[in-house]
Amino acid sequence: MIWANGEKRFMPLYEALASEVRWNMMRLLAEGELNVKDLAAQLKLSPSIVTMHIRKLEEADLIGSRRVRLNGGTHKLCFLKQHRIDIKLPISQEEAKIREQSIAIGHYTAFDVYPTCGLGTLEKEIGVWDDPRYFLDPERVQAAILWFGRGFVEYKTPNYLLPEQSAEAIEISMELASEAPGLRDDWPSDITFDFNGRVLGTWTSPADFGRAARGRYTPDWWHRNVNQYGLLKTIRIDAAGTTIDGEWMSEVTLPDLRLEEPFWTLRFTVHEHAEHVGGLTLYGAGFGNHDQDIRIRVHIQDHRESRYDDEKIQS
Repeated sequence: MIWANGEKRFMPLYEALASEVRWNMMRLLAEGELNVKDLAAQLKLSPSIVTMHIRKLEEADLIGSRRVRLNGGTHKLCFLKQHRIDIKLPISQEEAKIREQSIAIGHYTAFDVYPTCGLGTLEKEIGVWDDPRYFLDPERVQAAILWFGRGFVEYKTPNYLLPEQSAEAIEISMELASEAPGLRDDWPSDITFDFNGRVLGTWTSPADFGRAARGRYTPDWWHRNVNQYGLLKTIRIDAAGTTIDGEWMSEVTLPDLRLEEPFWTLRFTVHEHAEHVGGLTLYGAGFGNHDQDIRIRVHIQDHRESRYDDEKIQS
C-alpha cells in the first residue's frame, strides 16, 4: 500500500496513474506475472511502447520486475507491487493539527534479541553479526537497519500533548519484514506490536525480501544475499479500535493506551512460542524501499478551541 500526499516525490505516481493503458496493464498484472511480449500482445501495442509504460509504473513503485531464464533465454517478468493507494489531499493548517515525530532505528531503549541478529549504519556493519552484545555498542545509535531471529526491541518517545489537548488518532508507520538466514520469499513471521504495555495485535510478515531486487535506498556497500527491503505498514489506533493498513487488528482503543504518560513506549516482538518464529528486520531512512524511520503521527484535538466555540454559540 502507498500513502501519498502532495510531496514532490509522489509526482511520478500521479503521472503513472494518468493513463488508461497503464491501468489496463495493472489489471492484467493483478492476475499474475507477465513479460513484455505477453503484455504487448494482450494490449495490442508494440513492445517498445509497453516498455515505456512499464518504466513509468516502476518509477512510481506500482509494479516490480524480475529476470528469469526460460527456454534458453532471459525474460523480464513484471508483477503488481501495490494493491491500494491512499492519497491525502491538501488541507489547511487549521484543519491539519497533526504532530509527527520520528524515531531512528538505532534509538531503541531496551532489547532482548537472539541470533540471527545484527545492525548496520549507512556506511558499515556494527560489530559482529549474530552477537547480541553489539546491540549495546555506542555506534548502535547510528543504525539504519537491525534484525533478529526472536526477541524484542523497544522505543520510547516523548508525549508532546499539552494539558488542553487529546489525541483523536495515532498512526505508527514503519518498514519491516521477516529475518531469515539469507533471503527467503516464503518465510512467515508473527510480529507483535505493543504500545505503552498494551498489545495492539500481531501481523504476519510473509517474507525476508530481496531475491528479486535490491532495496531502492539500500546502500551500495550492503551485501546482496541478505535483507534488502520490507513492507511499509501503518497501524492506526482511534476510538473504533486498531487497524493495520485499514484491516482490522484488535479492539484496543485510545483510552486503553494511558496516553497521559510523559513518555510513550513502542515495542516490536517476535515471541519464542509464536506460530511463526521468523524473526524481524526493521528498516530506517537510507535502507529498504521507503526512505523513512519509524514515524508516529498524532491527530490532535485542542479543547481550548472547543470551549471557545461553545462560548461563541452561547453568546
